[in-house]
This record gives sequence, structure tokens and C-alpha cells, in this order.
Amino acid sequence: MLRRLVVLLVLANLIFYVWSQGWLDDLTGLRAHPDREPERLARQVRPEVVVILPPSAVASGAAAAPSPASATTTAQSAAITCLEAGCDGLTVHPRPDLRHIRPADVRLLAALLRGRGEYNIEGNPFAPARGEYPGLLELARETRPTQVTLVPDSDGQITSDHGFDLTKDCDMLAPLVAQFRELGCRVSLFVDAGGEGFADAARIGVQRVEISTGPYAEAFAAGTAKQTLALCAEPARRAQQAGLAVNAGHDLSLDNVGTFKAAIPGLAEVSIGHALITESLYSGMANVVRRYLQILH
Repeated sequence: MLRRLVVLLVLANLIFYVWSQGWLDDLTGLRAHPDREPERLARQVRPEVVVILPPSAVASGAAAAPSPASATTTAQSAAITCLEAGCDGLTVHPRPDLRHIRPADVRLLAALLRGRGEYNIEGNPFAPARGEYPGLLELARETRPTQVTLVPDSDGQITSDHGFDLTKDCDMLAPLVAQFRELGCRVSLFVDAGGEGFADAARIGVQRVEISTGPYAEAFAAGTAKQTLALCAEPARRAQQAGLAVNAGHDLSLDNVGTFKAAIPGLAEVSIGHALITESLYSGMANVVRRYLQILH
């Protein structure tokens, strides 16, 4: 009896092994791995923009840049998805080294957004033209965005990690602010939490400030956001007293944006990029945009 039981167990394991390898799929009609090709490929979203790197490129850390055509198509598709989900506008941050959105994308999105939503172009107004990049002022002249947000970033920065010092930089910024205003653009300045000098910014024609929320997001993740949140709320109050509207951006996410909004009465606008993309990988871009709108409106 025991011998028969052992034989049956061995036979059952053998049959299961054969089935798990997919060798019985056609015979049984029960696929062992329904997520294998070609079913998985058929469900892939926009597979033509996925870039497969060879092992040598991965080992060296090299990145394969998408072609300008595929990058533009991707930017346009993402923009349409956000707008159709109810987004009030779009923010782009073209850089002279072209490592983010490209000038061609900026021009295409300007045409797409006309009459459909606000357009905010961020960048360093002091960065000179280089190659495809014509400079922030020239891009604004070509595209006439609703708003330009001036940011003191450089090529060496992975991301925008500090804002203008309004107590020192306003005289230097004044001529540029005037030129952007002449183009019909609303002008916002990227500033640090805890910043000062908002009356000086209003004096030179600035209409908004964008408070850098990177330190707040870092503190929120560590469970110590109370003090850093106060460093954002107090400058926001002083900026509003000076007649400036208050925007915010940098590392905001579905987890932390609600707490930030509650602490900043009259918050005019938030720009969310990295978190929106990463959260969209799990929930889909349209769903994530709607979740942000539920929190912010």
C-alpha cells in the first residue's frame, strides 16, 4: 500500500513538472504561464518606445536616449492623458543639456495646450543658448506660455535643489522679469522654504513664487515634517501679504501633498513630475491625475 502511494506521488509530481514547463498547454488548454509571450506583449502599452539595453550598456551605466520622434510622441500622449483626466495645465522644464524635455516637445505642447489649459515653462533665464536649446527667453517668445518659472539651476545639478535669494537676486532678475512680462507671461520665481525678500520680488514685477518643497517631502518621509512645514507656511503667508500668489513644487506626491495643501491657505498651483510618473506605473496616469485633483480641489 505504501509503495503504491509513493508511486502515485512521484507520478503526480512528474505530471505537474511537465505541465509547469508548458509542455501540456496545447493538450490541456490550461496554460501554465499565461503571462508569457505573446500574451504579455499584446498587453504592453506603447511597446515601440521601450528601449532594450544590451548587457554592456547596463554594466557601463550608459543610457539609450529615445529618438526625438518617439520622445515627442510620448510627451504629447502623456499631455493629452493628463488634460483629459482634468488637469488644469502642464509644467515642463527644458534644460540646455537636453536631458529632460526637448525644445521640440516644448513647442508641440504649446500648440496642444492653446485654449485647453495653462502652460508653465521652467528654467534658468541666465543659461545661454546651446545647440537645439535656444534659451528660456527665446522659447517663451516662440511659445508664449501662461507662466514662466525662473529657476537658478545648472547642468551639474541632478535636479533643482535651491531657489533664488530674493534679498540679493532681484536687481539682477529685474530686466529679465520685464522681458517675460512684455511677452504676456506671468512670472514666478523658485525660492527656498524659509526665504525672504518678497516685497522686493513684487517690486520688480514678479507675480508668483514657487516654494521648493524638497526639504518638506524629505522630512515627511522621515515622519518629522512639522517644523519643515512651518518653514514653508510662514514664507507663503509673507509672500501673499506682498501681493504674490504662491505655487509649490519638488518631490510632492499623493502621500504628502494633502498635508502640504492644508498648511498653505490659498495655494495657487503645484507642479508634480517624478511622483506622478512613478505612481502612474502602478495605477495608470489618468487615475493618478484624478486622485491628485480630488486632494487639491
